[in-house]
Amino acid sequence: MSLRTPICDRFGIEYPIVGFTPSEHVAAAISRAGGLGVLGCVRYNEAAELEAALSWMDANTGGRPYGVDIVMPAKVPAEGTQFDLDQLIPAGHKEFVDQTLLKLGVPPLPAEGEARAGVLGWLHSVARSHVEVALDHPVVLIANALGSPPDDVIVSAHRKGIAVAALAGKAQHAARHVSNGVDIVVAQGYEAGGHTGEIASMVLVPEIVDAVGADVPVLAAGGIGSGRQVVAALALGATGAWIGSYWLATREYAQGIEASALHEALLAATSSDTVRSRVYSGKPARLLKNKWTQAWEDAGAPAPLPMPLQNILVSEAHQRLMRSGDPDVVPMPVGQIVGRMNEVRSVADVMAALVAEAQATLDGLASRSAGQNRAQVE
Repeated sequence: MSLRTPICDRFGIEYPIVGFTPSEHVAAAISRAGGLGVLGCVRYNEAAELEAALSWMDANTGGRPYGVDIVMPAKVPAEGTQFDLDQLIPAGHKEFVDQTLLKLGVPPLPAEGEARAGVLGWLHSVARSHVEVALDHPVVLIANALGSPPDDVIVSAHRKGIAVAALAGKAQHAARHVSNGVDIVVAQGYEAGGHTGEIASMVLVPEIVDAVGADVPVLAAGGIGSGRQVVAALALGATGAWIGSYWLATREYAQGIEASALHEALLAATSSDTVRSRVYSGKPARLLKNKWTQAWEDAGAPAPLPMPLQNILVSEAHQRLMRSGDPDVVPMPVGQIVGRMNEVRSVADVMAALVAEAQATLDGLASRSAGQNRAQVE
């Protein structure tokens, strides 16, 4: 039995593994290793920053295909709706964040450093600039985590031969994506890191496969960090796996950032050490469970603000928490698959292990099936 599926032919990749990551180093390595690296763009506040990242990808993927994930709200804001978002954040929330950081002993940012603004990639105007940049590069896929992209974005992508994907946490969402012109649906289960719905992958994937029909490729996301789980996704009807969290425990992810505390936290965590919370962005997202997330659940803590205000509120706090070097406060979205992250490896080693185990699982299933057929004949 072969691991190759139609998604491989569609994108010119060796394995039906799509890797989502906020790191251009990881995304390029995934593509070089035979999968499809998809770069998350939400962290780029300026179009020039994304332009530099994609230009680096062009030069470092070895001519292999790659994609981008852009957070695009489906509803286009009316003209003249520009305002100072910071003014909408209550003073009590700001005080709570300051006091929590003090209680946790988190130091301020270095005097020579400059705090980045909130992640503005959540805003429609910034997402639009991301799309414009991406369309000028040889991307093969544009994905959206917030529903179907706006109609004109889908049209522009299709004109350039770029496939469009959208994440879905319910079958009805997936059907709506397809009716809007989306080419590929990512069925993201409850187990996944980051923004998730409330249905587990084992239930969700076949529901979405049935809802969209045989002609629409479905990628399974959530709880995938082994070759056996890749094969399970295929057995549920998916044409490939969309893997995100598992790439955090790679050496490439640490390129250009101080990731020792993050890796220490990831390697120590079990599959029970995550929590689904609105503290990260304002929408429910699965994160590492730690002292920071617990503070937001304690009595007297304010309710998280809606997106994008919550992200703007906690942006500097997240920078301080990451720089603190304390693994007990790392603010990182990660899925329940974190329990399988037991060592830091290269992307190439992770991909090789996924593929080898997936192929061994397929071969084992074929062998058992042949054995059962022989037994029935005898």
